[in-house]
Amino acid sequence: MAGKAEESYTEGVDMTTTNAAVATLTEDEKQEENERPTWGHKVDFILSCVGFAVGLGNVWRFPYLCYRNGGGAFLIPYFICLVAGGVPVFFLEIFLGQFMSQGGIGCWKICPIFQGIGFATTVICLLLNVYYIIILNWAAYFFGRSFTSILPWSHCGNPWNTEYCTTNFTKPDTSSVTNMTNTTMDGNMTAVNGTNTTLQISPVVEFWENKVLNMSEGVEDLGEVQWELAVCLLCVWVVVYFCVFKGVKSTGKVVYFTATFPYVMLTVLLIRGATLDGAADGLFFYLNPDWERLKDHKVWIDAGTQIFFSYAIGLGCMTALGSYNKFHNDSYKQSILIAIVNSFTSLYSGLVVFSVLGFMAKEQGLDIKDVAASGPGLVFIAYPRALSLMPLAPLWSCLFFFMIILVGLDSQFVGVEGFVTAVVDMIPYLRRGYNRELFIAGLCVFNFLLGLTMVTNGGIYVFQIFDYYSASGISLLFMSFFECVAIAWIFGVNRFYDSIEIMIGYKPLPWFKVCWTVLTPLITVGIFVFMCVTWSPMEFKHFTGTYYFPTWAETIGWVMVVVVILCVPVTAVVKICQAKGTFRERWREVTTPQLQYHQLRDKDKLARGLSIDSDPSTPPPPYSSLQQYDTAL
Repeated sequence: MAGKAEESYTEGVDMTTTNAAVATLTEDEKQEENERPTWGHKVDFILSCVGFAVGLGNVWRFPYLCYRNGGGAFLIPYFICLVAGGVPVFFLEIFLGQFMSQGGIGCWKICPIFQGIGFATTVICLLLNVYYIIILNWAAYFFGRSFTSILPWSHCGNPWNTEYCTTNFTKPDTSSVTNMTNTTMDGNMTAVNGTNTTLQISPVVEFWENKVLNMSEGVEDLGEVQWELAVCLLCVWVVVYFCVFKGVKSTGKVVYFTATFPYVMLTVLLIRGATLDGAADGLFFYLNPDWERLKDHKVWIDAGTQIFFSYAIGLGCMTALGSYNKFHNDSYKQSILIAIVNSFTSLYSGLVVFSVLGFMAKEQGLDIKDVAASGPGLVFIAYPRALSLMPLAPLWSCLFFFMIILVGLDSQFVGVEGFVTAVVDMIPYLRRGYNRELFIAGLCVFNFLLGLTMVTNGGIYVFQIFDYYSASGISLLFMSFFECVAIAWIFGVNRFYDSIEIMIGYKPLPWFKVCWTVLTPLITVGIFVFMCVTWSPMEFKHFTGTYYFPTWAETIGWVMVVVVILCVPVTAVVKICQAKGTFRERWREVTTPQLQYHQLRDKDKLARGLSIDSDPSTPPPPYSSLQQYDTAL
């Protein structure tokens, strides 16, 4: 199929022309609409990609998955999925954006029948922007509460603490089994003494669940908006707006700080963590390989999903960032550097996290597996508890949560930029005057209002639904699969290699051709099948037990997934129906790339009747229909 597509390339390259409807505009207005900004410097692009791809998933999810799935042994499936899945799709999106100079929707003019991928990734990006910022909101709240002489989550003398709060955990007496009715021990959550059935709850857990979240009984009871969190959310959105309202010119400068300072903080925290008592035990636990775990298919699923999530592929944002590159920018070498930095950050963050968790485990007399947690449980429970045990605890707490804010902030504003780029490329009118700034302002207000549902008493449950369904897992796998099919099998993998050579002057390694054509689609399908086989109802664990989401709540989540996936086939059907002629002619029309002169190969220019050395600004010979174009050829 790929071969056939490439053979017919010279029979169906659509050279887009200027719409006559814009003739009524002034020359300045035309230029303003058509003018598209580019990165001020190559470093701007690199740091923006690093800032978006290196996010909270590297800090809180990778270390947890690594320890849970065999420690050092987890790195084997991780790097296999990295080399055969994550990096190839990452490169594809960067190259695609740069080649087409369009965002997540416009770039799929390269294969019009698959333009639904652009609509789907834009929807994913919108959903991601709504809920991802809630994590920054929590971090901002913790950051503000750290400016005190005694951290409020370090003791039990607060109004939100219960009679079960304690800072001195005692292990239940297990010498007499007859006295034990139910015994569990968790340094982050609770301890239940079977003899007295007495809960022992850490003050940081009560601060998180009783004060910050002020949780209701379930998603059925959203309760009231917590105005302290609402104010924090508003402040974070204001910061995001001023980071992106001028486009890549402002974004490219902000990332010089937001993308680099977290590494300074990680290094400082690693030095401090390595000097703590018990740090060596934590690092050994983190890296010690358990080879038997490689036989478990869940290990491979975790590795695959972590790669696709941490590299931020399938969201359209990497395509948007690549689209601001100059056409002949050598993004190949830059993308290799970005991929290395991304995976290095995951490994580096694991060293930081487990050096501190080792200290925390020894301090409380627990096993490390009892203090390790994932997601919010790591950032907002385990780490604050460890920070409270350090000398100068408020200082370290301020630095840590400031780092978390920065790690998430550049991911957030690049996500917003990705969505805005897709829309503005579809509606060039938004580039005129202050239209873009006003559009971004309206978008931020809209997302803020939606986010208010996640700062209510039941907001954590709404957040979990968005996190579980909207922008992770199944949706990203489907988008990555469709992207590979569209480029490798419809547009043509050899043709895409020629396009890359036009841009950077040489062809990438043949390995990527194998991945785009075979390996990556197989990996995405395999992970999806295993996810379906091992699927279980959504649940949320907290210190009073486990909450199981009602059917209607999970239905909302599945609706988000289905809406995203249906964008691709529905758009394909619409494109075919809008085309004219027989089915063969329609198929040919919807698979014909819409390219400009500078995007054509030499043999395509000759077939088109153009000189190889023609001025790129020279308009192509006019044609009125596909039939006329075929006749000309």
